[in-house]
Amino acid sequence: MPRGRPRDSAIEGKVLAAAAAELQHGGYDGLSIDRVAERAGVAKTTLYRRWPSKAELVVALITSLREEIPFEPSDDPRRDLTALVTAIAAGLTETPTTLVADLAAAAARDPRVGESVRTLWAERHRAVTAVVAKAQEAGLVLDHVSPAVLVDQLVGPLYYRLLVTGEPLSPDYARTLVRSVLGPEESR
Repeated sequence: MPRGRPRDSAIEGKVLAAAAAELQHGGYDGLSIDRVAERAGVAKTTLYRRWPSKAELVVALITSLREEIPFEPSDDPRRDLTALVTAIAAGLTETPTTLVADLAAAAARDPRVGESVRTLWAERHRAVTAVVAKAQEAGLVLDHVSPAVLVDQLVGPLYYRLLVTGEPLSPDYARTLVRSVLGPEESR
């Protein structure tokens, strides 16, 4: 028979939402377990029992983000790539730039956060790479180029605009990126 009180399933959602809000407010370096607990309305001991460090809390948050990325490929690789690149651009637009920059910096400094971020992007990368490979099979993309490199060419400019130039990540820009890799759509 289990000892102690049963876990409240709503606590994890409250804590992760509070952690996301705190990250957006103060970045990774400013993230405080105490403030997350206060914002979530739970005891600090509850947080520390589940997530002994802020890195582990951020890893849990990133893991929860992985679960929010549904993608069902269709039989139209151009439409799929456009939808994926547009969705990534929209997600980046909705996320404060400082949070993306802080998360990238935290991933470089903290191996646990870095591993979690790389796992998140590896899953997204695989989805886009599969669509690019399908586009190659359909003759839409040159087959001498690695699908992984083509994905880098599609997604890398989004981060460059977000973190370096500050130019907008519009749906039109996402479509332009796809056209730059696939070429113009043929008239039917």
